[in-house]
Amino acid sequence: MAQKHQSAAAPGPEPKKRRRVGFSPADAGVEANECIKIYLVSSKEEVGSPDVSCVTPVDLNDFFDGDGKIYGYQGLKISVWINSISLHSYADITFQSTTNGDKGITDLKSALQNIFAETIVDSKDEFLQTFSTEKDFIRNMVSNGEVIHSGVTDGSSINAQVAPSDLQVLRMEIVSPNAGLLYSRLVPLVLLFVDGSNPIDVTDPDWHLYLLIQKKEDKEEPLYQIVGFTAIYKFYRYPDRLRMRLSQILVLPSFQGKGFGSYLMEVVNKMAVAENVYDLTVEEPSEKFQHIRTCIDINRLRSFDTIKPAIDSAVATLTKGKLSKKAQLPRFTPPSDAIEKVREALKINKKQLLKCWEILIYLALDPVDKYMEDYTSVITSHVRTDILGKDVEAPKKQVVDVPTEFEAEASFVVFKSVNGEEGNSNNVQVDENKPDQEQQLKQLVEERIREIKLVAEKVSRTCPKVSI
Repeated sequence: MAQKHQSAAAPGPEPKKRRRVGFSPADAGVEANECIKIYLVSSKEEVGSPDVSCVTPVDLNDFFDGDGKIYGYQGLKISVWINSISLHSYADITFQSTTNGDKGITDLKSALQNIFAETIVDSKDEFLQTFSTEKDFIRNMVSNGEVIHSGVTDGSSINAQVAPSDLQVLRMEIVSPNAGLLYSRLVPLVLLFVDGSNPIDVTDPDWHLYLLIQKKEDKEEPLYQIVGFTAIYKFYRYPDRLRMRLSQILVLPSFQGKGFGSYLMEVVNKMAVAENVYDLTVEEPSEKFQHIRTCIDINRLRSFDTIKPAIDSAVATLTKGKLSKKAQLPRFTPPSDAIEKVREALKINKKQLLKCWEILIYLALDPVDKYMEDYTSVITSHVRTDILGKDVEAPKKQVVDVPTEFEAEASFVVFKSVNGEEGNSNNVQVDENKPDQEQQLKQLVEERIREIKLVAEKVSRTCPKVSI
């Protein structure tokens, strides 16, 4: 009998290999503000020149999604050149390497196009050619514009090597030929240099561009360059007037600090008066622009004799002394007839006049140091009113619980205290944060007085002989 052979055991399954789990390296990114430099140039020779300084835009981080950082690049540097003649732009991008980390690689081309749109060109050579091929762009775009002012204005003082005869202010309706195209090339400058601005609606006929142009004499024809511009909206006021609202104003960085902003604002003021609009307002002015605007308006008001008696009356009341000791101060605001006369003659709206009024009183105090304590009390009263409302000095209403046979939650008494003093009721709650509020109020008052002194110093220096 043959012996049965056992078959060889089948080999068991091989042990599973462990899969390695890979993690993308952490990428801290780089802030756009740290790696992007903006240069404004007017000739191809200036492109790449070490003599050209970069200009400071608003926060570039706002143009990049999320946290405003650029990811995936090491040693990233971006130089953006803007042709101030044709308003084209070019971005020179250099970096050492890229890493596809946990945040991926930022699409720089798409991000820059969100800012510069169709004005950005792909190559440096193409950009350099725009200085010759597009040198007449501004001149062609404004050829249909209305010249509303040439030379200097009465109130402006331009501190630059620009001949007054080379300056023009032109006005264009946004829906007029070429105005929309011109504004589309200005939009990147608006986004970069006007904080919080958005493009205006180029299909709305109530928008107007006021363009400050410099004409440089060339061998053949003048070379036109934009110095600055403002966008103004006209809207209806019942029953038969128009109002002007200044929405955007920009002086190109290479021209800033030389008086061109004041020049443009003076022209706008003259047009508001000439066209007899109801008034001129400004949409969310920046602190710097508000300072310039107030200096201009103060000089206009100091020459407006019609309000002189009202200012003299306010100053006479303040200089009687001991205002800081009084429980209630008289309201040092312009009378209604003065507000109306200023609005009608100078087109300064009430809100702006109230800001100027405090400065006009300050300028009329002589000597100012003698009355500074009482003047500070006046400003404190105004600031408190601005914060708490118009009725802060009026008698206050209070709700007090009283014994009642009716439903307790639905029963109360309202009474008006005398001289704004609170009643001695246990049910009146006292604000526990009052000390902090008083400290904040004090800081706001100090800031307001600082601004007043800055404006007063500037207008006294420019127009020292004008008396109120």
